[in-house]
Amino acid sequence: MDEPTIMSNPVWKGHAHVYGDDIDTDRIIAGKYTKTLNLDDLAAHVLEDLDPSFRERFVCGDIVVAGWNFGCGSSREQAPLALKTVGVSAVVAFSFARIFYRNAINVGLPVFEIKDHGIINGDLLSLTPNSGVCENHSQSKVLKSHPLPNIMLNIMKVGGLVAWMKEHKSFPETSL
Repeated sequence: MDEPTIMSNPVWKGHAHVYGDDIDTDRIIAGKYTKTLNLDDLAAHVLEDLDPSFRERFVCGDIVVAGWNFGCGSSREQAPLALKTVGVSAVVAFSFARIFYRNAINVGLPVFEIKDHGIINGDLLSLTPNSGVCENHSQSKVLKSHPLPNIMLNIMKVGGLVAWMKEHKSFPETSL
């Protein structure tokens, strides 16, 4: 599947698919599908228990938006992998479970914490990870998250931590 990639100064534009609080990893990808190593199989079932019509409405590059504690539950890496593989360009939430946040960075899926964002289903968004700016074109609002640290941007630029390790043969230094 085509997936957005991080470049030197990326901007992703897509429509919002909005969900509530405490969306756990089993709701992102049900455990019964995590036995496969085929990422396209994972992507075929992403969010189906939470939103059975997600795949019908989703367009590659769209953005998943949620409330508090997105990605809570198990520490499975398949949840952010399934979102990334289906073509989600980023996830915006009030907050993330810490293990999901780190797994997302490790697999190259951008995450933005924006408190009280007010985004609704279908809003057209533009996200710039280098600056942490989220433009809501539908509501004519500019929202701000903390920009992703350079170390995380550099990990995502190459497609995640495994790709980083293959390319650099070492963990990224915090000064990057």
